[in-house]
Amino acid sequence: MLNVYLSGEIHTDWRDEIARGAEDLAIAFSAPVTDHAASDDCGVAILGPEENKFWHDRKGAMLNAIRTRKGIEEADVVVVRFGDKYKQWNAAFDAGYASAMGKSLIILQPPEHDHALKEVNAAALAVARTPEEVVQMLRYVLDGTLPG
Repeated sequence: MLNVYLSGEIHTDWRDEIARGAEDLAIAFSAPVTDHAASDDCGVAILGPEENKFWHDRKGAMLNAIRTRKGIEEADVVVVRFGDKYKQWNAAFDAGYASAMGKSLIILQPPEHDHALKEVNAAALAVARTPEEVVQMLRYVLDGTLPG
C-alpha cells in the first residue's frame, strides 16, 4: 500500500481526478481539510472565539498543522498542487516540509509557475502538469507500467 498525501490548492477537483484515476491501485490517499470555511474556522469553533483576526487565524493554522504534519509524515509520496489563483504560501510550506523530511515529492503546477516555483521544483522528484500525469507516475512507481 502506497500512502499519498495530496496537498495544496483546494478550489478545483484535482484530488478527485487523481483518486478516480488510481482506483485500481493500492493507494491510500490523505489530504488537508478542503472545506475552506471549516479549515479557516476550526480553531475558534473548537477553542472559542477571538476578537483579533490574527489569533483567529493562528488557532486554525495550528490545529490544521497537526493534520498536515501527520499526513506528510505518514506519506510515502507527497503531491503538492499549485493552482492558477491565489498566493499559495501554505502549499510552498508543505512542499518544503516534505522535502526536509526526505519525502518523495511531486509538484503539480501549470507551466506559467515554472519560474516562481524553480526552487520548489528543484526539490521535487517530478513536476507534473495534469492530475493524469500524477496518476501515471503513481502507477509506474507501484507496478512499472507505462501509459499506453
